[in-house]
Amino acid sequence: MTVNEIVALDHGLKKEEYAKICELLKRKPNITELGIFSAMWNEHCSYKSSKLHLKTLPTKGKKVIQGPGENAGVIDIEDNDAIVFKIESHNHPSFIEPYQGAATGVGGIMRDIFTMGARPIANLNSIHFGSPQHKKTKNLLRGVVHGIGGYGNCMGVPTIAGQTCFDSSYNGNILVNAMTLGLVKKDKIFYSKAAGLNKPVIYVGSKTGRDGIHGASMASASFDEKIEEKKPTVQVGDPFTEKLLLEACLELMTGDSIIAIQDMGAAGLTSSSIEMASKGNLGIEINLNKVPCREAKMSPYEIMLSESQERMLIVLENGKEEHAKKIFDKWNLDFAVIGKTTNSKKIQLFFDNKIVADIPVSTLVENSPMYDRKWKKAKLPKKNKIKKSDLKNLKIIDVLKKVLANPNICSKEWIWQQYDHTVMGDTIQKPGGDAGVVRIHGTNKAVAASVDSSANYCWAHPITGGKQIVCESFRNLISVGAKPIAITNCLNFGSPEIQENMGEFVECVKGIGEASEYLKFPVVSGNVSFYNQTKNVGIKPTPAIGGVGLIKDYNKMISMDFKNVNNIVLAIGKTEGHLDQSVFARNILDEKNGPPPEINLFNEKNNGETLLKLIENNLVKSAHDVSLGGIITAVVKMCIKGNKGINLKKPKSLINEMEYFFAEDQGRYIIEINKIDLKKVIDILNKNAVHYDELGTINENELFINEKTKVTIDELRSFNTRWLKEYMSK
Repeated sequence: MTVNEIVALDHGLKKEEYAKICELLKRKPNITELGIFSAMWNEHCSYKSSKLHLKTLPTKGKKVIQGPGENAGVIDIEDNDAIVFKIESHNHPSFIEPYQGAATGVGGIMRDIFTMGARPIANLNSIHFGSPQHKKTKNLLRGVVHGIGGYGNCMGVPTIAGQTCFDSSYNGNILVNAMTLGLVKKDKIFYSKAAGLNKPVIYVGSKTGRDGIHGASMASASFDEKIEEKKPTVQVGDPFTEKLLLEACLELMTGDSIIAIQDMGAAGLTSSSIEMASKGNLGIEINLNKVPCREAKMSPYEIMLSESQERMLIVLENGKEEHAKKIFDKWNLDFAVIGKTTNSKKIQLFFDNKIVADIPVSTLVENSPMYDRKWKKAKLPKKNKIKKSDLKNLKIIDVLKKVLANPNICSKEWIWQQYDHTVMGDTIQKPGGDAGVVRIHGTNKAVAASVDSSANYCWAHPITGGKQIVCESFRNLISVGAKPIAITNCLNFGSPEIQENMGEFVECVKGIGEASEYLKFPVVSGNVSFYNQTKNVGIKPTPAIGGVGLIKDYNKMISMDFKNVNNIVLAIGKTEGHLDQSVFARNILDEKNGPPPEINLFNEKNNGETLLKLIENNLVKSAHDVSLGGIITAVVKMCIKGNKGINLKKPKSLINEMEYFFAEDQGRYIIEINKIDLKKVIDILNKNAVHYDELGTINENELFINEKTKVTIDELRSFNTRWLKEYMSK
């Protein structure tokens, strides 16, 4: 192997990829060019193992303004308003340096949003950690939560919802997925497509340092025992500078100076300049001596690959430089004209009056590798035969207390209390419900958003799991009275070079696509994170879905807390008694095998749309979807939220008490209605062929089960709320 090939391998390139680079250039690349290729051709930036399959996802819809391919997706919410949103991973950096990894993940996703002209109005997150017993879990959780809060709170953007999971598969690779929503006028959306010749290319924001070099490459590789050595690849964030950058960019965007704008995220100046040139079918020439640097003697290689935070690249109209400079000077930010657009269709870099890189843009983008990797199809596991005797020996209250205290079911208040969820004054549903809701300032409209994942279901059967997580997002939005519009996804998997992992990815994407298509819930943005594994041990397949919906009149928003004594509680959707892969099976019966619950897309759509009709007719007082832990867990959470009790009865059916109350069949909701509305509600449900069960009536403060078992809601609340607080206080 030659020295050049060894250097290429050190940059994460394969031997055959290096050969292809030499063939495309018709020469050997220099070290700066090699660094640029390694950044643009790594998994994180090029999607070389995933783009073949991502093309199959439905991305269009009546409300979709911009689908995948830009900094973020954009949807129409009427009245010339649009929502810009996306979810991104920052998994590897957060495992190495939890505070800065999580903080810069939040900062990066917010830049994706305001790059498009939108003011961020809400943050969400999906975070996954190893077993609570693992030695690193507690410190990683604490660092990540502080990082998310530290950046979001300083930016003055509310964190309105999220999800936290624990599983031993994340012991060596935690997941930190950050999502942001922004508000923009439809006629003021900005894109990253460069246009025009000899237009000035402008660098704005913070100075460039050596932090984050090879960050994108590090995110495209598995961890090994040398993980501590990777700390220099983690970026360092400054939310106060980002706040200045946000205001400066939005101020400049009120005029007509900007042709194109792109944030410097993964691979920094390299990816931002090349993406702008590629989309505009142009060339870009940059003088690296003009790039503002905060460290002495930075090389062209370091300048191009730095992932220093809070930076943007802008193509301006000629003659607008002074106007733009005044704005960035006012906000005390660097502003430098570093280059221009050209007709060369190349990225050409100069340093000390010498050309240090000369690469056709097409070789970096259109000619980047695309792999059709081998993958293995997953078989649907056989159903477990649960013995009735195993269930008879269990006491329902004892089981319920264990389920409520389970790390994946328990209250996550310890986490979200550290986030400012009311800043900006428009949050009308806080974390802890089915979805966060923010009002569109000065209007009666509101936007609902949630983020979900379901690793156990996806691990058991990827296609079913992929469908389920889209349906879960759909139900969460409907539960607050929102009409679902579109989703963003963050697809977290192990190495694509392992056939089983690649199979999980392919089939999860297939399931996501089928559910999105049927529910008219298109994918408008997203991110793929591969190589979430340490040595040869990968995570469970974890696609995270961020859903966004519209509430036209926020006065009709629904929350999950029970409202009034003597109101009737109904279960919408049929319970078949599916226990495999449930919290009950895994944690009470210690049964980890079996298939996930089946997904009936017709029922999901029909049940959800019928519930929206009930809400529109003011017939629903509270609602909550049935997910982990089954019907009884959903009902008790509604009791805890509303500080009310319930006389709960198991309807007459063939399945026993445990199966009915703890099953995780899909497509179900719990709703509270007024007694006088019962006939109206039943008529609408019957007219739309929606199955329902009458569960009972609300009382003052106790849970009665089948009139024979009783426990106070305060006692159940203590089981649900104390685990995480006690765990983090030890």
